[in-house]
Amino acid sequence: MKLGLVSDIHGNSIALRAVIGDAKEVGVTHWWVLGDLVALGPDPVGVIECLEGLDNVQAIAGNTERYVLRGDRPYPTVDEAAGDAGLIARLAEVASSFAWTRGAVTQAGWFGWLDALPGELRMTLPDGTRVLGVHASPGADDGAGIDNQISDHDLADLLRGCEADVVFAGHTHDATDRRVGGIRAVNLGSVSNSHRPDRSATYAILDVSPDSHTVTHRVVSYDIGSARRAIHDVHHPAAGFLERFLTVG
Repeated sequence: MKLGLVSDIHGNSIALRAVIGDAKEVGVTHWWVLGDLVALGPDPVGVIECLEGLDNVQAIAGNTERYVLRGDRPYPTVDEAAGDAGLIARLAEVASSFAWTRGAVTQAGWFGWLDALPGELRMTLPDGTRVLGVHASPGADDGAGIDNQISDHDLADLLRGCEADVVFAGHTHDATDRRVGGIRAVNLGSVSNSHRPDRSATYAILDVSPDSHTVTHRVVSYDIGSARRAIHDVHHPAAGFLERFLTVG
């Protein structure tokens, strides 16, 4: 079995299709999708429909699903903006973006599907390895996550008690493969809004055999210009805010 692991699609169906195309070329047959599926980008419905068209796919919710479904919001809060007039414009962009995504998902009939997503995925491989998929860290969809900057001590704290040998996550958009306290911690990077200077999409593949497994990261180029144009084609209310995530360099 080859399991494709993706996260942080952020409503970018153009990047997602490029990743799926690359994965199919190398023989991926199963999928784990580790959250942040629909916000903030221009095609939340297209992302869900694309994922639902895959065989053997399981998905979980990330922090931005909570923002879309529950009305929670990231920085800045209303109180923070009240104390700093410079944050008011950003507050308005963030609020309008999540409201727009919620409207699109609801109108297309996918709100219930999104609301039913679990918070984690687990499986045990034939070689006995226990695998856990989360969005940010075990038991959390937000806050500190698995990346290249977090110390071994703090990473060990995040993973303590997870009851897994390998933990896959997204959230930080920082492709990572580390070992701490006997646990392998892998960040997939991100399908959209990548931290890479060229904004290429990243994901990972777990290749499973009866007596072993391997993990590899993949980097996929896609038409970022088309993704940026799509933001304006749908008259997204936070177009300027979103374009910054897709600016090369």
